[in-house]
Amino acid sequence: MRLAVVGATGLVGGEILKVLKERNFAFDELIPVASAKSVGSTVTFNGKPYPVVGVDEALAKRPQIAIFSAGGGTSLQEAPRFAEVGTTVIDNSSAWRMDPTKKLVVPEINAHTLTKADKIIANPNCSTIQMVLVLNPLHKRYGVKRVVVSTYQSVTGTGKKAVDQLMNERAGVDGPKAYPHPIDFNVLPHIDVFLDNGYTKEEMKMVNETKKIMGDDSLRVTSTTVRVPTLGGHSEAVNVELAQDYDLADLRQLLAQAPGVVVMDDPKQNVYPMPIVSHGRDETFVGRIRRDESQPNTVNLWVVADNLRKGAATNAVQIAEYLVANKLI
Repeated sequence: MRLAVVGATGLVGGEILKVLKERNFAFDELIPVASAKSVGSTVTFNGKPYPVVGVDEALAKRPQIAIFSAGGGTSLQEAPRFAEVGTTVIDNSSAWRMDPTKKLVVPEINAHTLTKADKIIANPNCSTIQMVLVLNPLHKRYGVKRVVVSTYQSVTGTGKKAVDQLMNERAGVDGPKAYPHPIDFNVLPHIDVFLDNGYTKEEMKMVNETKKIMGDDSLRVTSTTVRVPTLGGHSEAVNVELAQDYDLADLRQLLAQAPGVVVMDDPKQNVYPMPIVSHGRDETFVGRIRRDESQPNTVNLWVVADNLRKGAATNAVQIAEYLVANKLI
């Protein structure tokens, strides 16, 4: 088993290596891949240094699996080259997510749709993954009609430059800017670029990806995505209108039994999900579960997950685990 990690020197790439070690993913050869400026440097895995190579050298090794986290442009250009030599690519960028010929996979929901023919598999957007993990069991039981979601997303979702901007601002240091405004002591209702309809690209990702993952184009989803000065986790206020009424205790139990979901919901004891709780964890946490008293068959949820873990690295590694376990490579 030869495993390539493309973008190994980046924020998510580093997290992928950490998750691979933690989950004891079995391979014989690790091939860390990065851009030309990083070739020749090393990354450490399990205490051992590995030389970083370029794409062409990695292609020559014909890895069975390549986990990409190097940006959409790189994925569009290089993922097909890996696929052509027989590699199964798991791509973290937005490049292939809405391609009708590519699967968009959250293993707990739709890994069963994967086949040996799927050589480029898309990893969903971080904020979408944590939301659909909670929506899916509700949709199966009650039918989801409409979702209104507002997000509170960590600067780690933008990358190292954004983390540096936040920490520099906090320290009173002038430095490179990832955002058009200060982020410390501020919130920015602006994630990715604005589109002609007034929504951001991130907001429309949540709309379109949710429908694709859950396999239901009739779902009505609207989203407002906001960047907040936190590290290590995205939070979401999710309002879900269901097709039929529910018993709140039954709904809570349904979520507690959902794979990958942890219910933290005891507000009288100040128990509810927070980014500080999710940091470094693979689960998606849900709390503040309460009936929407303004209209029937509707529930409010507060959903939190580590965007670098289940929102990116862990989900990708889980896809790789599924491929190996089911002999799809």
